[in-house]
Amino acid sequence: MFQAVKKILIIIAFFLLSGDIFAFDISGLQPVAPDGVFSTFSTESLPKNKASIELSLERSREPDFYRVQLRGAYGLSDHLEFLITVPCIYDYLGSSDDGVEDIAVGFKHRFYDEGKYGPSLAYIVTASLPMGHDQFTSGGRAGIGLILSKRLGPFRGNFNAFYLQPGKGSLQRELLFTSGIEFSAAHDLDILAEFLARKVHFSNEYDQLEGRFGFRLKTSDFIYTTVGIGADFKARSPEYRLMLSVSFTNVKGKEKVKRIYEEE
Repeated sequence: MFQAVKKILIIIAFFLLSGDIFAFDISGLQPVAPDGVFSTFSTESLPKNKASIELSLERSREPDFYRVQLRGAYGLSDHLEFLITVPCIYDYLGSSDDGVEDIAVGFKHRFYDEGKYGPSLAYIVTASLPMGHDQFTSGGRAGIGLILSKRLGPFRGNFNAFYLQPGKGSLQRELLFTSGIEFSAAHDLDILAEFLARKVHFSNEYDQLEGRFGFRLKTSDFIYTTVGIGADFKARSPEYRLMLSVSFTNVKGKEKVKRIYEEE
């Protein structure tokens, strides 16, 4: 535990002191830890009338900017969840162009629970309100996504596919595919890995192919701290990004799920 906390402090210090750290990507709806991997959603949702909130800080290199996100989730039922993401951009390209991105809201519904061999399934319906600065908005957008999750022993895999339609008529549709893996390395520590492929609204190609790696520490039954680094494999834009987030929930930390082969 002490070693994990020490690592977090070292990474935070590097995060804050590094001078330079991704082309600009509109964030959209984001998961709230621990029900996801960076930007990849899992099918798990909060119990009815339970809530979680997360504060996320991101430092991006080429383009250079800081992004602060406030994320929230609320359980409308044990299978239906309301989500909101409020992102803000600071020091964009070293200029004074600061401001709010489009605010994203959505509903996640798990309609099929995980079985011994099959995955759990959920869908997300999302929309963004056109609140952002000209450089940070797509004029709002609407979309739908499909989520698959499957646990096998200490591993949990998640796959997302999203279709998004920007509000501005001059922009093209967006396609987003993400896959994330969580490995339960210890009772209070998960190792995270994610791959993201995005066809952005100004191109017909998948311009963003990014890998991310990090860890999530359960610092208490109600607090999770996530640290990660990402790098683009194609255009090197962003060159790399650093991520730090802390989430708070009123749901006591879940016990590790039994290995699949131990189930009846």
